[in-house]
Amino acid sequence: MSLFSELRLVPFSRLTNGSRWRVEAMRSYSAPQLLWITKGQGRITVGGVTRGYGAHNAVFIPAHTMHGFEMTSQVYGTGIVFAGLPDIELPEGPHHLRIRDGGVQAELTFLVESLQRELEGKRPEARRAIRHLAGLVSVWLDRQIALDEAGTGRPDPARRLASGFAALVEKDFRSARSVSDYAAALGVTPTHLTRVCNRTCGRSASELLAERKISEARRLLADTRAPIKEIASALGYASPAYFTRAFQARAGASPSRFRKGH
Repeated sequence: MSLFSELRLVPFSRLTNGSRWRVEAMRSYSAPQLLWITKGQGRITVGGVTRGYGAHNAVFIPAHTMHGFEMTSQVYGTGIVFAGLPDIELPEGPHHLRIRDGGVQAELTFLVESLQRELEGKRPEARRAIRHLAGLVSVWLDRQIALDEAGTGRPDPARRLASGFAALVEKDFRSARSVSDYAAALGVTPTHLTRVCNRTCGRSASELLAERKISEARRLLADTRAPIKEIASALGYASPAYFTRAFQARAGASPSRFRKGH
């Protein structure tokens, strides 16, 4: 393992790992990440809120935050994965920043390019340089968040509720909890929760929950040899047969056929 494996730069061209569902499906990572989009456009959903993105957008996604985004071959950028850097101060919540100032754009691009040189160059004191550069990225991020919040104020109640729902789903999607259970935990009715999710991300609450479960099922089927019945049980499905029907309806193939293709 590389000495510098705690921080990674991932070009968007590698994010799919050969499978578009890995990017588009609702999932989360154990490390925080900053997406720096330099060209192209699409839509990204983070924490139950969907927004359009374009060139010179910076999207910060905390660890264990449910997200997924549309990405075509015309979208270019880099993901900075802050793995193994507990001393780097990063925001607690997600942020979507539209960077219009050319000088500010150049600052982050310079930092990304400097990190790339240190990661690839194997120069003396590279590890220390990487940690300092990562710290400068976090400073850049905090400054832009402060400017953004000064201009936009607090998020509206609908977005706060959707984000709260997404956080609960990410915590408990492996259980058998229903949308009604999540709504009760949030102190709202299932109807109101569904209305809010439709408004903030164009999906109902039940669709978001189902997408997160199926995303994890795809990952387990593609990356592990766990028996299908164990995957069904681990994700809170009442039976393997019910899991198979739910998976096929969303993935377009049965669990066994999907696994054979990956």
